Amino acid sequence: MTNQQLLLSVTTMLPLAVQASQKPNIIYIMTDQQSALAMSCMGNGDLHTPNMDRLAKNGVTFANAYCSAPLSGPSRASMFTGYSSHELGMESNGKPMPEHIKAQSLGILVKNAGYECAYAGKWHVHTASLPDQEFGFKTLHPHADKGLAEACIAFLQQIHNRPFFLVASFDNPHNICEYAREQDLPHGDIPQAPLEECPGVPANFARNPHDADIITYEKEKNVSAYPTRYYTADDWKHYRYTYFRLVEKIDAEIGKIVDEIEKQNLWKNTVVIFTSDHGDGMGAHHWNQKSALYEEVVNIPLIVTLPEKKNAGTVLPQLINNGLDFFTSVCEWTGAKLPADNEGVSYKSLAETANPEMPHQPYVVTETVFDKGGATYGWMLRTANYKYIIYDKGRYREQLYDIKKDKGEMRNLAIEKKYEKELNEHRFLLKEWIKKHHMKSNSPKASWYGRVLKEPVDMK
Repeated sequence: MTNQQLLLSVTTMLPLAVQASQKPNIIYIMTDQQSALAMSCMGNGDLHTPNMDRLAKNGVTFANAYCSAPLSGPSRASMFTGYSSHELGMESNGKPMPEHIKAQSLGILVKNAGYECAYAGKWHVHTASLPDQEFGFKTLHPHADKGLAEACIAFLQQIHNRPFFLVASFDNPHNICEYAREQDLPHGDIPQAPLEECPGVPANFARNPHDADIITYEKEKNVSAYPTRYYTADDWKHYRYTYFRLVEKIDAEIGKIVDEIEKQNLWKNTVVIFTSDHGDGMGAHHWNQKSALYEEVVNIPLIVTLPEKKNAGTVLPQLINNGLDFFTSVCEWTGAKLPADNEGVSYKSLAETANPEMPHQPYVVTETVFDKGGATYGWMLRTANYKYIIYDKGRYREQLYDIKKDKGEMRNLAIEKKYEKELNEHRFLLKEWIKKHHMKSNSPKASWYGRVLKEPVDMK
């Protein structure tokens, strides 16, 4: 027997994920443009997602997780740096990460903590694919859904002498963008169904009469991003059918990875986190795509499956920022050194305690700059009971919703004197956040931020 044969004989008898320490493996599974509502485990009967449901059954679901920004590049930049996108100067797609931030990006920090870091799929911070050996990661697969799950499985089947941090970043259901533009879908077309097989329009299909009029302006200005201006109700039904099929398509790919986790019993010492970078309008308020601060766009799935499937099937209500808080949580799980000015709030203890009453943070903020050269900036602040929105221009640019009673955002309370107290409380919180997060900002909108701090907000 040759030395090589002897080595192969010995290694085939070893466990497939040998650990050098008790630090957990981290597997981060991410889709693109998936709303929290686009899973059957959330009660959506218009699609079937058995593998996402399997993660929810075995894990902890955070029902109130919000993206840091409802656009791929800014959202992902926040995830992998722990900063809000405006602090990085990455409020829009296509902006490179500042050089001084790269050395403290998540992959490098986790690698320095003793982890093997590997990345498969869409990167978008700012290149589509992650260049090999940059940002601390070995690249397993480029920006393409086909073959991505298989590349991750091959990685999981290797011998690992260190704990690993694996990112599996899928592109779909993002192909709904190409569908709306009547283009070929990059990862395979979805056959059109007869109208009677398409789901109906959502309950909040119509726009409320006091919605921000800047939404209409952006839709008319950027036809390439929002080519749905003249959609009929039937067109929207076909859109929703296609969107849900794209989610199901990626659910099947995720299932391959989860099957391998089961096969190897990696649950013994692995944290699996499933999420998306932002959602999609799904026809609510006649909106497709992202950028707007509707719930369908900013409320994203977040499921954390702990080692040994601890606290399986728990649903928690605490507020999560899926950019800043993800960064901080991974650093805590891996023992990576956090930057001194990190402001994320880890959800590790929340997941491990599974106490719905456990204090976490009083609010989260999502910021937006509209896609495709949009000229509109906006902020959303979500508290336990309310959701406050302000855009930088236009009529009804300020909105307030009782989010527990009005999840569909159909009654803008900002124009009702009865809710003046709640409105001012949320104005104050956003001003507090702006002051805290923009002191270092070189954003072109810095003058507007300053004006918000000094002047009362016009309710018209």
